[in-house]
This record gives sequence, C-alpha cells and structure tokens, in this order.
Amino acid sequence: MTRLPAACLALLLAACASEPMVMRLEPPTGAASRLFPPPETQEVPRYRFVGELRGETNFSPRDGSRSVGRSLFALIAGLDATPQQPLMLVRPQSGVVDRQGRVLVTDVGRAAIMVFDEANGKLQVWEKANRSTHFASPIAIALGREGELLVTDSDLARVFRLAPDGAPRGEFGAGLLQRPTGIARDAARGRIYVADSHGHDIKVFDDAGRHLATWGTRGDAPGELNYPTHLALSDGVLLVADSMNARIQGFDAEGKLVLRFGQRGLYVGNLVRPKGVAADDEGNLYVVESMHDTLLVYDRGGRLLMPLGGTDSSGGSRFHLPAGVWVDARNRVYVADMFNARVAVFQFLGGN
Repeated sequence: MTRLPAACLALLLAACASEPMVMRLEPPTGAASRLFPPPETQEVPRYRFVGELRGETNFSPRDGSRSVGRSLFALIAGLDATPQQPLMLVRPQSGVVDRQGRVLVTDVGRAAIMVFDEANGKLQVWEKANRSTHFASPIAIALGREGELLVTDSDLARVFRLAPDGAPRGEFGAGLLQRPTGIARDAARGRIYVADSHGHDIKVFDDAGRHLATWGTRGDAPGELNYPTHLALSDGVLLVADSMNARIQGFDAEGKLVLRFGQRGLYVGNLVRPKGVAADDEGNLYVVESMHDTLLVYDRGGRLLMPLGGTDSSGGSRFHLPAGVWVDARNRVYVADMFNARVAVFQFLGGN
C-alpha cells in the first residue's frame, strides 16, 4: 500500500474528527414503537420500546449517510480491505444517566465504562480506575457529589471516584469490601451504600469514603441477606436485590427493614435470581429477573403490575440474561441486556 504524505493523512484525520455526529436511538427492524401491554389486549399501554444502545453503530452523520471523511480515508488508505470493527458493548452490567444526559454503562466484557454522549454526538471509553490501574470488573455506577461518578469494581474490591470527564479522583473501601457490586447514593443525607456480595451485607459510607455502618448478616430471615447485588433508592428507602434469597428488601435511613417482597416460583412475578433494581418518580419499582430474562414492574408496595421482555433477542424488546436497570429524569427505563450486548430502552407513558 502506498504510504500517504503526512499532510494528507492529517487532513483526512481532521475531516473524520470534525464531522458532526448524531447519536440515534433507533429500534431494530420490526420492533418499532412496540407497546406494553400490546394494543390487542385492550389494556392501556404503559411502556413503549424506543430502541437500544449498542456502541459506535448508534452514531452517524446528521444526514444519516456514511461519514465523508471516513469514506475518503478508507478509499485512500485501503481500510475497506480490512475494515476495523466498530467499538461496541460486550457484556453491559448496569448504568446511570448523568446531569448532562450522558448514558454511562459499566461493561465487564470490555472492563471499562462506555459513555454515550448524545449532546456532543460521541462515544467514549473510560478504562482507568486510578492512575496506575485499569478497571477489571466494573459492576455498578452512581452519581456522586459535584458531578463525580462512583464505580464499584468487584475484582479490585474497591469503589472508585471519577471526575465528570472520566479522570480518576480517588477510591475507598480497600481492605473492607470483599466483592462490591451495587451502589447507590442518598444525596440528601450524603450517604453512599455499597452491596458487598461476598460479605452478605450493605456497607454505608459518607461522601468522604469513611465507613459509617454495616447492615445485615448472612441468612434468609427478614433483614438478613444472601449475596446482595444491585441497589436503588426510592423515596428514601434503599432497595436491595437480595439475589440468592430471591427477594427484594427495603431499608430506611437507619437500616430498619420496611419493605420485603418476592418469592421463588414458576409464575410471572416470582423471583429466582433478581439483579437490577430501580425506581421512577411515579412510584414504580423495576426488578430484573435474570433467570427468566424478564423486567418486572411493581408498585411501591411490592405488588406486581406487569412484566416486560422474555428470552432471546427477537422483536427487539426480549432479553438474554439481563443484569442492571436504571431510570432517567424523563422516566426512560434502561435495561443492561448482558448476553445481547446492548442496553434496551423503554419509555414509561404514565398512568396508574
């Protein structure tokens, strides 16, 4: 292949970098505007499947065509003969939407945080846990104070702080956490809750990372825990996916048990391996039932309202071993559909 002059190469790279891109949240073919419950049931639809996030393929020029800069570069440099694979999610675990509207997704397959930035039309990958260490197994992410991001890494057994631009800012929990998974922050109280799956408890920290308390011991009695995973806050109640006890438990600010629902079984609404848990601003609670590849919707008292999803990826809204779930300020519900290597997105349409 003929070597490009440096000036020509620089010009082409500049064209690629400067071309404005748009993040498009498009449903897969055949799944556009799927409603839940479906219209044929004669029930009022409560959710609409609006699309999915997979990676670099969500970004394209504003007119929808192939990037002119990239096309020229491929033609001259011969890249079309050996095309590069697009940057994609591998095994998404959980996520959060920040104040800028960016969707930040933990990806254990890539050992990184994938940042979908709709406002700026770009995709970023954050790999550094601290200045000298890469992420090994990032599980959950939460919003910290002053725009910080808090990330649990189960293999590194710590919580890492990241600046809004992804730069490492510090860490806490070393020597105390055994296998941290879920994380949630109570902004009103300045408290950070971490699910320690191998400790079978919830560890409570202040915003400085000082350990304040430990809630729970291993067992199956009310208030006890058995491999807790994901966490979320709903009206001041900490929701805990008590995964190996097949239930959700809720604790108040003092660690007192105030909510408990879910049981093993074969019927819709039963729990076998609950993982992700979230809440919207209308009191709906969302639980990922990973064994049955389903997202279950409950009211704030733990009464089942409806299921979403199912096994395989056909139809766009079906899941394969989903993990985390989170909700943004628009009441969009995001599901980390792990073995389908994507984040599925639903819009809550309102209603009781």
